[in-house]
Amino acid sequence: METTDAIAALAALAQSTRLDVFRLLVRHEPDGLSAGDIAKALAVPQNTMSSHLSVLSRAGLVSAQRFSRSIVYRADLSRLQDVVLFMLRDCCDGRPEICAPVIEDLTPCCQPTRPRGRADV
Repeated sequence: METTDAIAALAALAQSTRLDVFRLLVRHEPDGLSAGDIAKALAVPQNTMSSHLSVLSRAGLVSAQRFSRSIVYRADLSRLQDVVLFMLRDCCDGRPEICAPVIEDLTPCCQPTRPRGRADV
């Protein structure tokens, strides 16, 4: 990730409504939400929400897909991962004990489950 890309992503999230939008979309992964549903959930006018979604899209933090007459937005978790890794890449300067607590806190709260019916290997 380039510095300019990280700055764009961090700048997009540095506004309270956009941060709320991104966090809402993360909670609704993998299905996403329509722009109208996002606006309703956050009590933001639809034209204002459109502007916020455009900023997040340009920063690569959300993707949009048209379904008939509505557009469904999804959080781009891999882009968020890229930003976080960019921030932490050189944090320990060869001393992992410095970053260990941060990395531990980044461990997902819910581990992926194995599909049903698969035998343990």
